[in-house]
Amino acid sequence: MTVLLRREPVVNRQKAITASRLVVHADSSAEAAAALNGVADVWPGARSIFVSVAGCLPDEGLLAWTPPENAMIEIPAADLGASPTRALMDALAARGIPMCLDGYAPGMELPAGLQFRFVLSDARLHPVMKTAPGLLLAKGLADHDAFSAAVGNGYAGAAGWFFLHGMPVKDKLNPGHAQIVRLLNLVRRNAEVKEIEAALKQDVTLSFKLLRYINSAGFGLSCEIQSFKHAVTILGYEKLNKWLSLLLVTASKDPAAPALTQAAIARGRLMEIAGQDLFDKAQLDNLFITGAFSLLDVLLGARLEAVLEQMHLPETITDALLRREGLYGPFLDLALACETDDAEGILARAEALQLTADRINHAQVEALAFADSLQFS
Repeated sequence: MTVLLRREPVVNRQKAITASRLVVHADSSAEAAAALNGVADVWPGARSIFVSVAGCLPDEGLLAWTPPENAMIEIPAADLGASPTRALMDALAARGIPMCLDGYAPGMELPAGLQFRFVLSDARLHPVMKTAPGLLLAKGLADHDAFSAAVGNGYAGAAGWFFLHGMPVKDKLNPGHAQIVRLLNLVRRNAEVKEIEAALKQDVTLSFKLLRYINSAGFGLSCEIQSFKHAVTILGYEKLNKWLSLLLVTASKDPAAPALTQAAIARGRLMEIAGQDLFDKAQLDNLFITGAFSLLDVLLGARLEAVLEQMHLPETITDALLRREGLYGPFLDLALACETDDAEGILARAEALQLTADRINHAQVEALAFADSLQFS
């Protein structure tokens, strides 16, 4: 079996991302440890990371990986009675590495002397939870309504991609979002700097957000950008278009917007990394924008067709967004597959792009770290 990582967000009652979950599909804990060591150079440090091993019994082979300070190891409830797993738990406890319990059910007998910081339970099997031996998180949620029900029935948050589903959409943009689309159109046609600055000044918040993103750790500039004119001088219009696109992606005021934005930016960055050996810099920026814009309908509450009608985007982007076709379509398909639990589907899409599992694992974690480096609230 090829070792594959997949990721999902962990959110609190307010739908704010508080952690991420990495699931390692492997034949053994030793193989899982090797895969985790392979992404150490891009490990996300901004939030806690739950690490789960799927497809094998968790045992001391996992200790070939040294968990970073923000990592927590998930222990499957079904394996609590297995001697190799118990040996792993004892070793983790001795090293002070926090653990989470996955698959909790009410009344379950737990080993004495061990503590679990978080407890995950399938809300489809256990919709109502009164108590748990740790902060209780729901799994298996279908959409926003299911999340609301779970929170109302005792859960403190959830893990998964449920927040991508169940949001209402309208046929047109609201005025605030339309202003950002106008700004993007100015940049894409290389309008005069003073004309773009005038549009930015109509909403000071946009100017502040733009400078904050450009100066974020993920962008890696050696100097601080202090004005829009300075940004044009340093970056040029093509690169700036990528960062102005972030303004549109972060424009939603919905409580779930930060989680949606992180997902959108991670999609874009994943596509950008996956295409590094195939496209030039301008096309890589367009790959990023394709991924980031793939959630515009959910983020802005408007049909994607209605949003794109008002934007002057290259056909390669619109073909991918509307029909999953063209140069960028397969990369978007890969990014979407990485948000599922279909390991075989992820591998098939990666192989179609001649990308190895190791490359996709690294790209997913790097994309997550990049998205975490930005501030979406």
